[in-house]
Amino acid sequence: MNPVVGLDVSKGESQVQAFLDKGSPYGKSFTISHINEELVELMHFLKEVECVSGVRPSVILESTGHYHTPVIQFLEEQNFMYILINPLLSHQAKKSSLRKVKTDEIDAYRLCELYYKEELEPYKKRGINLLNLRHLTRQHETLTGLYVQAKLQFHAILDQVFPEYRGVFGDLYSKVSLNTLLEFSTSESVLQTGEDSLTDKIASLCLSRSERWAKERAIKLIEAAHRNPFKNTMYQSQLTSLEMYIHMLLQYQEHLAKLDHQIDALAGEIEEYKIIQSIPGIGARIAATILSEIGEIERFNHPKKLVAFSGIDPSVHSSGKFTATINRITKRGSSRLRHTLYMAVLCGIRSSRNKKLKVFYDRKREEGKPFKVAVIACVNKLLHWIYTILKRKELFQDIY
Repeated sequence: MNPVVGLDVSKGESQVQAFLDKGSPYGKSFTISHINEELVELMHFLKEVECVSGVRPSVILESTGHYHTPVIQFLEEQNFMYILINPLLSHQAKKSSLRKVKTDEIDAYRLCELYYKEELEPYKKRGINLLNLRHLTRQHETLTGLYVQAKLQFHAILDQVFPEYRGVFGDLYSKVSLNTLLEFSTSESVLQTGEDSLTDKIASLCLSRSERWAKERAIKLIEAAHRNPFKNTMYQSQLTSLEMYIHMLLQYQEHLAKLDHQIDALAGEIEEYKIIQSIPGIGARIAATILSEIGEIERFNHPKKLVAFSGIDPSVHSSGKFTATINRITKRGSSRLRHTLYMAVLCGIRSSRNKKLKVFYDRKREEGKPFKVAVIACVNKLLHWIYTILKRKELFQDIY
């Protein structure tokens, strides 16, 4: 016998269906919640299937966001082999039925049937450090997106209140600039304060710079206040919003700085991090993201599988005598990895930081390839390099 238990995972619960062998369902389907008591009941059921069949059953389930995490952790603690499949694979299996029926019971049933149709491999457990690194880099990406949106809103309000303020400091979003604007958000408040008081305030906010620098910024701030066309007393609601966005920007900067420190500390403990960073054009943040999204390189036994995982493999369409000549990339893999690799290529070919990649890019352009096609070809080449250096655990300069 070849028993299997299919789990259709959803938020907080799973549908369970067991098969003793191909075409031999065992018992009725039932639901369990993802709590300790009911997970223990699942263990008893797995042992019951083992007693009846004489073989420890495998467990098959879809990768369902983060909802499958408690089930996976429980199965690992109980030493049960499980197979985590891509939802695209299970979706194609569900479409093979003539009847269009979608229920949790049928989904669990079809997962068991898929187990006997396909040659599926047990899930290869990922290291805790790489999982933590992936969580931090994704959190950093999300927070950066919110930070950019806050910047845009801040720009819009500043244009309505104090547009001339932009030229006072070199970096509008520095802590000194934001805190100064928080203190003197209207041209009236700047003009009423005076040059000496402004200089003292700016100097207290930036202790690393000289008093002369602070005085120059104070003079620029007064000049900007004189040029400001808006009467700020008429825009009280905008001033309130401006203050709110300044506080948001300062908080985002603080959180991003903490995440940067955590990512650098965690990535520094991983050997592969320095290996990826040895490729010219790949900096610390890009290297951390690439490593966290790829995970253990042992999961891939061929570079083309890594290319497919990234979603940059070309789609193929052929029927009879027709073969498509315009084949777009599949985009079925990790979108974060794909975007990060794209940025790594742009960094590499810019100013010829990565000379080998730049030569490859120029050759593709000379062949008449459009810009994006040439860049995607470079991404493919870069992935092959990453696969090789991670497999050999050698630096890029030592191999190429």
